[in-house]
Amino acid sequence: MTSYKIFVIAAFLFFTGSVLGWFIELFYRKFFERVQNPQKCWVNPGFLTGPWLPVYGFGALALFAMSFVETFISGLDKGGAAHYALMIVFMALIMTGIEFAAGIIFIKGMKIRLWDYTEEWGNLWGIICPKYALFWAALSAAYYFLLFPPFLDLVMWFIEHPWFSFVVGTLFGIFVVDCAFSLRLGTALRKKAMQIDKASAINIQKMQTVLRQDRVVKFFSAHSERFLTEKLQSFEDFISRSPAKMSASRGDK
Repeated sequence: MTSYKIFVIAAFLFFTGSVLGWFIELFYRKFFERVQNPQKCWVNPGFLTGPWLPVYGFGALALFAMSFVETFISGLDKGGAAHYALMIVFMALIMTGIEFAAGIIFIKGMKIRLWDYTEEWGNLWGIICPKYALFWAALSAAYYFLLFPPFLDLVMWFIEHPWFSFVVGTLFGIFVVDCAFSLRLGTALRKKAMQIDKASAINIQKMQTVLRQDRVVKFFSAHSERFLTEKLQSFEDFISRSPAKMSASRGDK
């Protein structure tokens, strides 16, 4: 298999995992999140504008790779209960590690907190915690037993139909544009936040929830200079207003 095919297959798995993860987080934050979204608003669960979460994309790549090399990871006989349990534990640890790495990169590098587990028992810096490690274990089990076979069939079909790489290429182009826009927005937001508080990171999910409640930002918006300016102004207003003002603003409704 050529390097080009490997890259396209990896991109395909990455986008599939990113989109599936985005929908999982979308419905989870709407119906089950009580801390960050008490008003049960529809909130874009990612930092990017489009419907994808790269954490899940990288996780899909890692889990797919593990499914191929599992015999080298475990010395137990394949098919036994202990083997399956060990695989799920390994997968959950890998997903937790990816989540931790992503959280550290954004908090330390951009002063942006994409999620916050500080109120969860046993959390580490608010980035990972036992509760969501179990969540990753459940998702890993669902992937291992239910999603991996169709994923493998899709990859095999993909190899036999290389013309589909055009679709992946189109998605890749859109994703790159989205990343460039969102990183630009994040950089500008970081500068504004640093002017106010150099120590703390912005809780992006809490901010989006509040702005959605105030009907300041839309769920999806076009990438344009005008939108960038408006969104930055909305974010600046959120950062600048005090807790008392936020309470008064919600009380006026």
